[in-house]
Parts: sequence; C-alpha cells; structure tokens
Amino acid sequence: MSKQHILVTGAGKYTGFIGQLLTTALLGSSAELQLTLTDAIEPPIPSASSQHASRITAAKSDLTDTQAISSLLSTKFTAVYLLHGLMSGAAEAQMELGWKLNWDSHRAILDHLKKHNPGVVTIFTSSLAVYGPASPSEVITEMTCPIPMSNYGSQKLMVETYLNNLSWKRLLDGRIVRLPTVIVRPGAPSAAASSFTSGIIREPLKGQRSVLPVPRDLELWVCSPETVVKNLVLVKDVNNSAFGITRSMNLPGIRVTVQEMLDALEAVGGVEATSLIDESPDPKVFGIVESWPANFDTSYAKELGMKPDVALLDTIRAFADSLKH
Repeated sequence: MSKQHILVTGAGKYTGFIGQLLTTALLGSSAELQLTLTDAIEPPIPSASSQHASRITAAKSDLTDTQAISSLLSTKFTAVYLLHGLMSGAAEAQMELGWKLNWDSHRAILDHLKKHNPGVVTIFTSSLAVYGPASPSEVITEMTCPIPMSNYGSQKLMVETYLNNLSWKRLLDGRIVRLPTVIVRPGAPSAAASSFTSGIIREPLKGQRSVLPVPRDLELWVCSPETVVKNLVLVKDVNNSAFGITRSMNLPGIRVTVQEMLDALEAVGGVEATSLIDESPDPKVFGIVESWPANFDTSYAKELGMKPDVALLDTIRAFADSLKH
C-alpha cells in the first residue's frame, strides 16, 4: 500500500472526540499512514495512539481564516476528513458564528482543495438534522427531500450540496456521511441539542445527576461511537465508481425511544442510575430534536460497505466498562 497522509479537522479532545477515536482507528488500520490533526486548540495525541506518535502532526488552526487554511493545506493530502464545526444547540444560539464555522470555513477549504489538490478524497460528516420532521411511519432514504428546520441542519446541507456538486464535476472525490446521534459521548456535556442523549447515560453511570429535557416517548436515530468510527475508516476506501447519483449516505444506526434508553441504563446501572435523572422539559431542545427523523433505510450505505450498529444494551455496557479503566 502506498504512503497515505490524511488530514483530520475538528480533532480536539473535547470538541471532537470522534476525531480522537478516528485517529486511533486510522493509525491502527495501516502502518503506511501519517496523520495531521487540527482544531482551534492544538489536538492532543490520543493516549491509545502514543506508540504511533511519530506518525502524527498536531496543529492549532483557525479554519475561518483563509491564510490559515492555505498554510494547513500546503501539504498534498491523500484524504481529508472535515469534522470541525459548531454543534447544533450552539449553532441555534449563535447563528452568525454557526454560518461562519459550518459553512464559510468549509467552502473555503473545498475551494482550496479543488484548485490545489483536485480529486482528493474528501470525507464530510453531516447529520440527520438535514431532514425535517417526518411521521413515525415515514422511512427516510437518501432520496427523501431534506427540509432542515434548524440553522445547523441548513448549514450541513449547504456543504453537502456543494461537495456533491464538486464530486459530479470530478473536482473532488466527496464522501458525505450523515451521522445518527452518537451515544455515549465521553467527557462533559456539549453544546449539541442532543447532548442529553449521552448525559442521561454518562452522568448516572458516574453517580452524577442528569437532566432529561424531552418526553420519554421521543424516538431517536442513534449509533455507538465505535460503529461511527469504523464506518468513517471504511468510507475512505470505497471505490469512486461505487457511488450512485449522490455522495450523501445515511450511516447505519438504531431506532430507539428515550424510554428504551432508560430501560437499558437500568439494566446496566440499576435503579441507582435511573434515580439520578431529573425530568425537566426544555421546549427549545425538544423543538430541535423533535424535527429530526428516526426511521431510516440505510441500504445505500450498506451496499457501499458500511457496517450495522450494535445493540443499545451493548453500547451502554461498553461505556460502563470504560469507566472502570
């Protein structure tokens, strides 16, 4: 295998834990691979990748600055993962900053790549937030018309549309993955509207209280971090000719209700865990996540080689086990 040099943006420990997990997975996938990690704060080298530190370059970059982008992209990368951006809740609260980070910076990067590194494999992490509300019986596919009901979803869809266009014109080799809500996220609560989905598992298993801001019958499309990262690694190597009319794909996940999440939490952590959850409705949070569909047909992604997720109970058990180390 020829030497690969891959860029991962949004690879910080706290703002981009997926980037940290992806770093470890990529380095483990090939000895002929070098990584450059970047974020607003210089990303640390994941402890699980310390033995591969010589193959990692970490850099602080302001990806809203065109000069910083030019400097970062002066290297001819063989693949680029675009994971940076402002999370859903923050993108609603800070609209202009959301457009600057989630659209303007991405367009600037894509414009630089198409000119100076044409044809490079470019992986963009989008979101199920590009879709609008759907009835429980409606099955979402890549052919479903996206009608985002949030700033975040609109910004993600803008990047999708542009990268699809550049791919049709063979200026870039885009691969767009629409992520389910990822649970369980480690660390502290984030600015994502969906942060509670991890919080109602993570904090109680740590013996801490957590707030549930939505009804228990709310349905969600979720996926474990391990499966998301596995598929991010796989999508890089999908043959260019395998894609159909769209480079956007809905990644596999599972459909669950909040109540099913709480039942799984109790199965792992007992009533001691579920007793730490305080129900406190938040109309703003509910208004955002309610607009996200939860019933997906992921046949297209599976045809391209993406892997299904594990059971919810397995995901929660794995997180509980991680707290013991």
